[in-house]
Amino acid sequence: MGTMRLELPLVVGVDGSDGCLVALDWAVDEAARHGLSLRLVYASLWERYEGITPAVSAERPSEQVMADHIVASAAKRARRRNPDVKVSAVVLPAEAADALLRESNSASALVTGSRGRGELKGLLLGSVGLAVAARAHCPVIVVRGDKAGLAGTHERILLGAGDPASGGEAARFALREAEVRGCTLDVVRAWRKPVHETTDTGGLAEAPARYHEERARAQLDELIRDPVAGHPDVRLRRTTVEGPARKVLVDRSAAADLVIVGARRRQDPFGLQLGRVVHTLLHHAQCPVAVVPQHL
Repeated sequence: MGTMRLELPLVVGVDGSDGCLVALDWAVDEAARHGLSLRLVYASLWERYEGITPAVSAERPSEQVMADHIVASAAKRARRRNPDVKVSAVVLPAEAADALLRESNSASALVTGSRGRGELKGLLLGSVGLAVAARAHCPVIVVRGDKAGLAGTHERILLGAGDPASGGEAARFALREAEVRGCTLDVVRAWRKPVHETTDTGGLAEAPARYHEERARAQLDELIRDPVAGHPDVRLRRTTVEGPARKVLVDRSAAADLVIVGARRRQDPFGLQLGRVVHTLLHHAQCPVAVVPQHL
C-alpha cells in the first residue's frame, strides 16, 4: 500500500481552516503530478444530532449550511488552481479522524493540514492529523513547513531510511515521488555509537565508529536495493550520518520538498503507532511529511 494506487483518489480533509487551504493547494498539485482525481472530505456529526432534535424551522441547520459552504468553496478553489484535476466533495456524518481513517481504505493517499479549525494555536500538530498518521491504511501526508518546502522549490525529496524489514514501502513511495517530480532523492540513514557496548567483534575493537557507519551503509543499501531497480532514472544520493535520526531528519528537512518515513502497522486498531522519529517530524519538520505504512 506504500505506493500510490493510481485507480484510487487522493483524499484531502477540509474544514475551512488556514491549514486546510494550504493542504488543499498542495494536494491539487500532487494529484496533477500523479494523474489522480481529488476527493474532498468534510466530516461533521451535525446530521446525527439533527436526527434526534425536534425540527423548529424549515431552514437548514447552521452547521449544515457551513459544511456545504466549506466543501463548495474548497472544490471551487481546487478547480481554479488546476482545472484538469477531477474534483469531488462529500460531507460525512462522523468525527473527522474516524471519517478519514475509513476513507484511507479506498484512497491512494490522505492529505491533511498541520492544524485544523478549532485547534489550539499552541498545538504543533492537530489531533486529527496525528490520529490519521498513526492509524491510516494508506500513506498520509501532513502538509506543513516553510514557503520554499511547500512550493517544491528545493527539487529534493528526503527519505529517512529505516530498517529494511519495515521501510520497503516508504522506499518505493519515495522513489516514485522523486521520479514523478524529476528531482533528487536523498536517502539518509542515521547511526549512533552506543555509549556502552562490548568489543568482542573484530571491527568494534579496532574502529567502533567505522563499524557502526559501515553497518548503517549496509542497511541503507539493503533497504533500497530492490525498489530502486524499478526506477533507474531517479537521481539518488545515499548518506549515512552520525546522530539521532529525529534531529538529523528535521535539520535536513529545511532543504527538502517532502520528507518520507515508514511506520509499522499492526493488526491492533487501537492506540497510536508512531515512533519517536515520526512523531518528531510531524511536529517539527520544515516541509510536508509523508508517513507510509508497512503492514506487518
